[in-house]
Amino acid sequence: MDITAEIKASLGDEWLAVLYESKVRPQRTRSIHIDVPQRENDPAIQYTLLGIELQVGKRRFACPDLPTARYMRVFARLGCRDFAIPYDITKISPLADELETSWQRSIFLVTEVTRKESDKVKKLVKSKLVKALRTEIETAGAGDLMPEFTRETKQR
Repeated sequence: MDITAEIKASLGDEWLAVLYESKVRPQRTRSIHIDVPQRENDPAIQYTLLGIELQVGKRRFACPDLPTARYMRVFARLGCRDFAIPYDITKISPLADELETSWQRSIFLVTEVTRKESDKVKKLVKSKLVKALRTEIETAGAGDLMPEFTRETKQR
């Protein structure tokens, strides 16, 4: 059995792509595009005089607040260029927590499964895991650039 499939099966509903598809995509969302390499990255959150930024390599992306930066860091780490972010800012922080926890559990399981393997095999398995997650998130899609507002408003 493939190690990535084994990790996905052991995480079940806590698999990062499943969380994205079941908890993020059904909500009213807007799509975000960040120009990052499509591979595993090491993003960092920077606190600057102008606010909070997400740094991936030499690129920096402005973020309105820390929860949004944490949320975007999950996807930047996987190399996802297009993804959805909840329009309701109160829902971003709990989702960022869940997505980061799922990522950490995935990495923990990779280290457990490949404990006796060489470093080359460990990197290969982690790379396959990242690619599988990125592919599933891309399949779920990023949605519309802006959400639809179908409510009628009272105007005089």
